[in-house]
Amino acid sequence: MSVGSQPTGHVHPRSLALLEREGISTEGLFSKSWDNLSAVPDIVITVCGNAADETCPTYLGPALRSHWGVDDPAKATGTEGEINAAFTQAYRTLREGIEVFLALPLDGLHQNPSALKTKLDYIGILKFKRPNAKR
Repeated sequence: MSVGSQPTGHVHPRSLALLEREGISTEGLFSKSWDNLSAVPDIVITVCGNAADETCPTYLGPALRSHWGVDDPAKATGTEGEINAAFTQAYRTLREGIEVFLALPLDGLHQNPSALKTKLDYIGILKFKRPNAKR
């Protein structure tokens, strides 16, 4: 699931175009608030550059939390090429982090939430190069 604390009400057209170029279906995608989740998540990964200090809503309960800071490409400025490059960079960065996450031995880590959080935080540090992250 992908949700936000302050959804804009639409999916950015550049995001949709990029996903389609990557062969990812955009059917049914829409901007969603965390107030409208269909299920309570087990893991919450914040990705916006400023979301690390945001408070997650209490109804997310015992969700394991990690932060992978990514600059919001919707705020990019410059030429068309530079703005498109910002969207491509955000997509590639997130995809790499997700691929590393999915390659983890999740069955074993599910039994050890502390180890899973350590791995998720390490992905955030390694892949997203957070400048003030604890190492």
